[in-house]
Amino acid sequence: MALAFLTLILGSVAAWDRALLRDSRSPRAIEFAASGAGLLARVVLANGEAVAVRAVGGIGVTRRWVALRSGTLAGRSVLVTAGMLGPAAFRNLRLWALWGRTPGRDSGQLPL
Repeated sequence: MALAFLTLILGSVAAWDRALLRDSRSPRAIEFAASGAGLLARVVLANGEAVAVRAVGGIGVTRRWVALRSGTLAGRSVLVTAGMLGPAAFRNLRLWALWGRTPGRDSGQLPL
């Protein structure tokens, strides 16, 4: 009986989680944009709205995931795991979260 009850609860939680991903405020993409203060990241929601995010410090950036926090999503955060992006894109996200910039040419480097 206990195993059947736990299976039912786990199935309900999984269905609820999948339903939340269909919400108009669920995240769909991460974009980087240059500004005067450096490189900013935005999460694009399903309804087309873009919300600025910042990296969570400390354990929020590891080899396996990057945690992003938004001030406008009422305490919600976005956890991006390594399997969600390609290796190069995930590396760029990790570098941005750690250092506030992504790889590119140095400003003093000669053009090719």
